[in-house]
Amino acid sequence: MLPFELLKEAPPRAGFFEADRYEAVRRHLPEDLRVAVAFAYTYGWRMRSEVLTLERRHVDLRAGTVRLDPGSTKNSEGRIVYLTPELKTLLAEQLDRVHRLGRRLGRVVPYVFPNLSGRHAGRRRSDFRKAWATACRKAGCPGMLKHDFRRTAVRNLETAGVPRSVAMKITGHKTESVYRRYAIVSDADLQEAVRRLTGITTGITARSDVAPAP
Repeated sequence: MLPFELLKEAPPRAGFFEADRYEAVRRHLPEDLRVAVAFAYTYGWRMRSEVLTLERRHVDLRAGTVRLDPGSTKNSEGRIVYLTPELKTLLAEQLDRVHRLGRRLGRVVPYVFPNLSGRHAGRRRSDFRKAWATACRKAGCPGMLKHDFRRTAVRNLETAGVPRSVAMKITGHKTESVYRRYAIVSDADLQEAVRRLTGITTGITARSDVAPAP
């Protein structure tokens, strides 16, 4: 039997959004899609299968929560997140847009992110590839993926010091090994680490240079 080599696993994609790039792309999207990407950027939910599938019944503005039903996620577990003040405002505005759309169409629109115009008005958005590609091109960062928000959210949660067990509940990662693959470290992170180390080591050196009192 001839020996054979196993194919090497491709390295995980390392794309993520710095805050300025995120804002630049977001500015070039329609109002409703700005809400969708803000949600994905904050919580790391999958755009097509978790954000765009949200229904109005999943949003409780009074409690300030958004939930996913058990069985509707990739790991089959339900999920709940508490909204930031910004996202609570954005979702309230989006639900008002949906309410006005329903009045115009003469029927209840159950989705949080339906098509707001055209022949598919009132139907749930399944994706927004063309709008996304255009926004990325205008923002000067073509080739970015909507899934990069998932890596970005993990990185932001890690930077903010959110306990990993809590962060995994927010993003929906079932195993820590997969979660760690999304914890991207950027050059800016490495530079910040050096700045922090410089402050610590400088303080230690200064204290050691002080001669002890007789």
